Amino acid sequence: MNRRAVASSRLQKKSSEAAKNSWHYFSQLAASGSLELQQKHMRRQMMIFLNAVMFYTRIPVPSWMTHDEDMLNRATIYFPFIGWIVAGVSALSLWAFSTIWPWSVAVLLSMVVSIFLTGAFHEDGFADVCDGFGGGWTKMKILEIMKDSRVGVYGAAGLGLMLALKFALLQSFSFNQAIVALCLAHPLSRFTALTLIYTHEYAREDASSKVKPVAKQMQFSELLIALGFALIPLAVLLYWEFAWAYLGVLLPLLVLQWYLGRYFQKWIGGYTGDCLGATQQMAELLVLLYLSGLWKFI
Repeated sequence: MNRRAVASSRLQKKSSEAAKNSWHYFSQLAASGSLELQQKHMRRQMMIFLNAVMFYTRIPVPSWMTHDEDMLNRATIYFPFIGWIVAGVSALSLWAFSTIWPWSVAVLLSMVVSIFLTGAFHEDGFADVCDGFGGGWTKMKILEIMKDSRVGVYGAAGLGLMLALKFALLQSFSFNQAIVALCLAHPLSRFTALTLIYTHEYAREDASSKVKPVAKQMQFSELLIALGFALIPLAVLLYWEFAWAYLGVLLPLLVLQWYLGRYFQKWIGGYTGDCLGATQQMAELLVLLYLSGLWKFI
């Protein structure tokens, strides 16, 4: 081989090594950039989740947590996940109280714990909806009544009957049944309320709502994520017991969402934060009613 061929071969080898080193460098750079983006995304998702915890519960959040209107709006995708937390705390308290007091007392105390955990956020919305739609006959009057912090006759009667029904149903269950009911009812009911944000428009024309920052349209991808959080407990139950009748609980929830959506649209042209709270409470009660009827036959 002549000198020119040898030199050419060495040059090609060096070029190949340089190219490999360059590719390795840029691939590492891209990977580090991708990792940095992933870490940034994870940090933001953690902040969004903490916003959900702060807004929907009374659980303390770290002081270093940041929040803004956009985060609070996107926090709605974690609404069913908050249902996991409420269900878990309620179930744990139910177990603890049942080791000390009679079953009926334990059920009542666990309800107190769940209400305290959420600050009676949804119960307040349910009472306001009862007052507003019970006493108002125009959009402006209904919205004005719901905005009033005082509880009227319709609100007191509706809230009392709803809590009494919840207590009667939970008290009729065995311990295992009550745990299952809590784990299904809390996530599914919150997702049912959440769908109104996706399917309907916000009704108030001012910024006076309690939940104005989160009362905006959702993207379909966000709705699917929330649906995943809502369905996981149901999927686990189906895998554990192989009782497909549990899937039937989705049908009455679908009918409830359709009916309430049409009802709110007819009277006030959309939904408010109180409407979301009322929907969650009615959906939770509907899940308990469905399970109570189902367990009489299986």
